[in-house]
Amino acid sequence: MKIFENTNDTKIFALGGLGEVGKNMYCIMQGNEIIIIDSGVLFPEESLLGIDYVIPDFSFLKKNESKIKGLFITHGHEDHIGSINFLLQSVNIPTIYAPNQAANLIKKKLADRSIRYDNIVVYDENSKFKFKNFEIEFILTTHSIPDSYSIVVNTINGTIVHTGDFKFDLTPIGPMANLQKMARIGEKGVTLLLSESTNALNPGMSLSESRVDATLSDLFQRQKIGRIIVATFASNVYRLKHIIETCKRNNRKVALFGRSMETQIEIAIESGYITDKDVFVTPEEANKLKPEEVCLLCTGSQGEPLAALSRIANGTDRKIKLLPNDIVIFSSSPIPGNAGAVADTLNKLALKGVKTYTNTSLNEIHSSGHANQEELKLMLRLIKPKYLMPIHGEYRMLKSHENLGVSCDIPKKNIFVMQNGEVLSMSKGIVKKDKGFPCYDIYVDGNRIGDIGNVVIKDRKIMANDGILVVICNINQVKKQLLGKVNITTRGFVLVNENEELLKEIENKAFSVIIKELRNKKFNYADLKNQIISEIGPFILEKTGRKPIVLPVIMDIKNND
Repeated sequence: MKIFENTNDTKIFALGGLGEVGKNMYCIMQGNEIIIIDSGVLFPEESLLGIDYVIPDFSFLKKNESKIKGLFITHGHEDHIGSINFLLQSVNIPTIYAPNQAANLIKKKLADRSIRYDNIVVYDENSKFKFKNFEIEFILTTHSIPDSYSIVVNTINGTIVHTGDFKFDLTPIGPMANLQKMARIGEKGVTLLLSESTNALNPGMSLSESRVDATLSDLFQRQKIGRIIVATFASNVYRLKHIIETCKRNNRKVALFGRSMETQIEIAIESGYITDKDVFVTPEEANKLKPEEVCLLCTGSQGEPLAALSRIANGTDRKIKLLPNDIVIFSSSPIPGNAGAVADTLNKLALKGVKTYTNTSLNEIHSSGHANQEELKLMLRLIKPKYLMPIHGEYRMLKSHENLGVSCDIPKKNIFVMQNGEVLSMSKGIVKKDKGFPCYDIYVDGNRIGDIGNVVIKDRKIMANDGILVVICNINQVKKQLLGKVNITTRGFVLVNENEELLKEIENKAFSVIIKELRNKKFNYADLKNQIISEIGPFILEKTGRKPIVLPVIMDIKNND
């Protein structure tokens, strides 16, 4: 690609994570070397019907895989590691460098999918890796999952710092962020900061995790009868650790519900973050205990229809049924787009007579793992970058972060609000915008990767809104004869029994189109199908105001008479 002709410059670009919350993948390239930071997924919006995941476009990496030196992981959340299994199936990655918790999660993910990969190197804050064009080191940060790091990339053209996901919590549950190392690296001189923007719209400081723990402890102490059901993010290991320790102090056993919850607890125990193994019981054992001796720890805090809490609220879980004195604690806040699903779950729980607690100013039972505006400013002041590239956020979040950068004395011309595929070029401490390249969303639908495009999604939306109408006919192509009548069948368009007259009109219209085409000297099936679609579609729109997908099915009947 011509944009990379000058091999002396350091190129910085994203394959995912800009203009979206998720799908994080960032690349730094110099000469014949590329390092990749993170490889995440984006969970699809409701409009992406049938899509399981959205992953980055690996096309550039595939074309340049001989230059890839390694994939560096900042932490173990799905929006940073979720597409690794897809990446390894299409691109040769020589080594994955990951902190302890993330490394264990990646190994588990690959084992579940029968993908063998043995080149995972576990790093910590003291690790350093040197390549021809890059020297890489790490800064411990505070986030909602253990072993979260910022990544420092030193090049001949300047120093780049990628923050990863972070917050500043002066009373954390878990280790403190290494503010001193951030300040030291800032003093040495940072050319470009890539800083996350997830909470760039939120003023002030994020709530300390210790405040959340205090509130949860109080709720546990006040619940003298009945079970406690806690729904939270399975990846928030420090929150899980505190809940388990609180259960032990209050003589409650813990039963786990939800596969991701079981996986995270298993890995947290293996990694040494959770040590109280004796507190866990099976759901069957929990049913035999007194209600006041039980805590159910489950997934489903976002109202996911197939998650454990949704099954419990619906009464469809085979192992657990709600009891009158149960309380349900949502130790989370709805992710944008999930508020309706969470409200639906809350309503179902209320119908069952169960008391619920959600995160409010009176019940501080959740804290985000992402930096609010004052924390983003603190990162800017500690790192003191010459240039800023906001990352990991929707466009409005990136723009808000840009304003924060200006307020912290970074000239606006030195701040780059970018899109996936756009490129920055760094040369001798100067950063400029360079030519970019096309970068697309790749849809994963079951086992199908990348062959579900926008046209297919558009068709699915039409079928969801207006249904499908099938025109079936039998034709003898040799004699150019229509055999029998035209059959019309529909799904999701109209009720057949109540719209017989309309369907008869459509049948007659299709009949006339077919007869007209059969008289054409250059008759062929492709033209006939196109003509049915082009004439029946507008006819239905005029009659009903709807635009179902019209699907012609033509049977070629050989008649020897």
